[in-house]
Amino acid sequence: MGSGVLDVSRCLNVGNVLLAKGGEEAQVDFFIHGYTDTEFTIFGQTVYLTTTQISMVIVIASILIFAICANRAIKKADPAKVPGAFLNFVELIVEMLDGMVASSMGEQKAVKFRNYVSALFIFILVCNLSGLLGLRPPTADYGVTFPLAIITWLMIQYNGFKYQKFGKIKGLFEPIFLFFPMNLISEFSTPISMSLRLFGNILSGTVMMGLIYGLLPRVITLVWPALLHAYLDVFAGAIQTYVFCMLTMCFVSDAIGEVENVN
Repeated sequence: MGSGVLDVSRCLNVGNVLLAKGGEEAQVDFFIHGYTDTEFTIFGQTVYLTTTQISMVIVIASILIFAICANRAIKKADPAKVPGAFLNFVELIVEMLDGMVASSMGEQKAVKFRNYVSALFIFILVCNLSGLLGLRPPTADYGVTFPLAIITWLMIQYNGFKYQKFGKIKGLFEPIFLFFPMNLISEFSTPISMSLRLFGNILSGTVMMGLIYGLLPRVITLVWPALLHAYLDVFAGAIQTYVFCMLTMCFVSDAIGEVENVN
């Protein structure tokens, strides 16, 4: 695929998960690289670590460490004393996520789904922001965004059949029988559209930053790309996280419909 940073065959198998050989200096690219020195054989198939998997491990480890620290801070908190900065930060996150779910799904439904939506929001957001640390965002891999969308889609279908029962099937034939093919396609296109939206937006930012770091002199890339990181990683990453979670809440809420008791 050409020379320089765009040549996959010249990838480094050690060091930063985004490094590739580009002349005398290691430069950043946007490919998913496999580390052939860490091969595993499972059921006769050769499996090896990729940049996505390494980034995913780092993201999950970061979230777990933060969760453990938050749990300990909450357990050690003294109601008679003013909470510290870290505990205030944790409470702010919880209140914001609870408020987001309650405003979108209603207080009654929010109690059941706030844990899932909050976990989904934090995971996707940290994945999107991992580009700031020199990692390749896991959400720039369709193998990550599609399973997330499938989980949401299964939740939509489960709650639809649980609360609507036969009405779920009946809705596929509304307003008339001829709309059944389109309604069916609409049902199955939900995970595809959700996953492609998140994947495409994050991948485009990763590609742009990879091209900038790979094609421009190192001296130039030390300063002004910070503004692009602020938009592509922080702003766009936060927006896409919110959109994915908002779609999840809207689809699940619509599948449940108007019920008196959600359990």
